[in-house]
Parts: sequence; structure tokens; C-alpha cells
Amino acid sequence: MKRLADDVLGFIVIFLALATIALLVAPLVIAAVMSFDSREFLGQFPPPSLSLRWYIGFFSDAYYLKGLQVSLMLAVAATSLSTLVGVAAAFTLDRYDFPGKELLSALFLSPLVVPHVIIGFSLLLFFSSLGLYSGIIPLIAGHLIITVPYVIRTTLASLVGIRKSLTEAALSLGATERRAFWKVTMPLSKTGIAAGAVFAFAYSMDDVSVSLFLTGPKMYTLPVAMATMMRSQFDLRIAAAAGTLVILTIALIWVLDRVAGLDKVIGQGVYRK
Repeated sequence: MKRLADDVLGFIVIFLALATIALLVAPLVIAAVMSFDSREFLGQFPPPSLSLRWYIGFFSDAYYLKGLQVSLMLAVAATSLSTLVGVAAAFTLDRYDFPGKELLSALFLSPLVVPHVIIGFSLLLFFSSLGLYSGIIPLIAGHLIITVPYVIRTTLASLVGIRKSLTEAALSLGATERRAFWKVTMPLSKTGIAAGAVFAFAYSMDDVSVSLFLTGPKMYTLPVAMATMMRSQFDLRIAAAAGTLVILTIALIWVLDRVAGLDKVIGQGVYRK
């Protein structure tokens, strides 16, 4: 009887796992295939024939290209700043004890639990009071807030297994704190830092909730452009835009694998003796 219950439970777990994978992958596959649809209208799946017309239309549309340009520029800026801020914050939280440390950690990680709609609306009110209703500065600030927690978390995860005795040994051998940091701590934590930077870039590229409040007629991101076109002129150029974002995500995963190794990022990202 116990054996039967174990078999049933195992079957349920496998079924739920496969159903979850299908639910995650199926929409992406459908969108990718439909982006090659040769029809002039949105029809049934699968398409009768394939064509690059929607990708040509996407890369020929000034509105979409402007959004893609802004998204790439914004993602690079936000990733660079969030990596600097996140790494500094992670090292401070990991290496030092001071009053209010737990509160500071909670504040840094709060964007993970605070709805991004609230963050976007709050930033809109804040920058409006300063006379900045849209532009690159509000967008960078918004994306910095939502990407820093990912860099902090991945960097902290990589710092967990780095023993403080390694840094102390370097100091005892005559190295300065700065040299010990760059020669000992940084190389051992580079996996977490690289993973955080990649996640920050991907999250910045995909964000809609915060960007929607901080964009304007001349400064908008690709996801915002896609959301706008869905309301005004829905066609399969949106699927082509989605396919472009998927390709960028796959490229980021490849970069992460080449730089840090996916196995290290997923489960072996800390120092082991």
C-alpha cells in the first residue's frame, strides 16, 4: 500500500513538473512560430506558410527601433550602475557588522516584494516634483532600483563560501586591504557578480511596470512600445519584437554560461575547498 502511494505521489510530481514546463515553454514556442507567419492578419495556429515579413516590418519601423535603442541603452546603463552599487552593498553587508545592518539589507531587497506598479508611480510623483516628467534619468533611476536587488542577492550567494581567513591570510602576508580585495575576494566572487549583471540586464530589458510610468512620447522602451501597439495597431510585428527579446535572452544565457558557467550559477556558485 505504501509502495502504491509512493508511485502515485511520484507520478503526480512528474506530471506537475511536465505541466509547468509545458506552460512556460508553449507560449514562447507559439509566439516564435507566429512571428514567421506569412499572412497579413493574425490567424489560427499553426500558420500555413512562413515568412520574414514581420521581422522586416519590425526592423523597418522607426517606432519599434527607437524603443529597442532606448531599451539597450537603458539596460547597459542600469546594469553598469546596479553592478557597482550591488557589489559594494553586498560586500558591505557580508563583511561588516554595524547598527541597522538588517534594516539596510531589507531596504536594498525591498523592490523584490514591493509591487513595481507602486515603485513606478512613486517615482513618477517624485520626479514630477523635480520637473522631470520623462527622460533617461527617471528611467535609469527606476531600473536601478529594480535591478540592484538581483546583483546583491547573487553576489551575497557567492560570498557565503569565501572564508574570511583567506583575506586575513593575504593581509598577514603583507597585502593591503585593497590588494587583498582585488586578488582574493573578487576572483572568488566573480561568478555571482557576473550572474547578477546578466540578470539585471535581462530584467531591465523586459520591464514594463516601472517603465510605463516614466516614459514619454520621445523616450520609451521596447516593452512599452509593444504594450502601446497592442492597443492601437495590433499585428504580428509584436510577435517579431517578442522573438527579438527571446533571442537576446538566449544570447545572455550563452554569455553567462561562457563567463561563469551555468552549473556554477545554478548550484555551485560559492567557493568550495
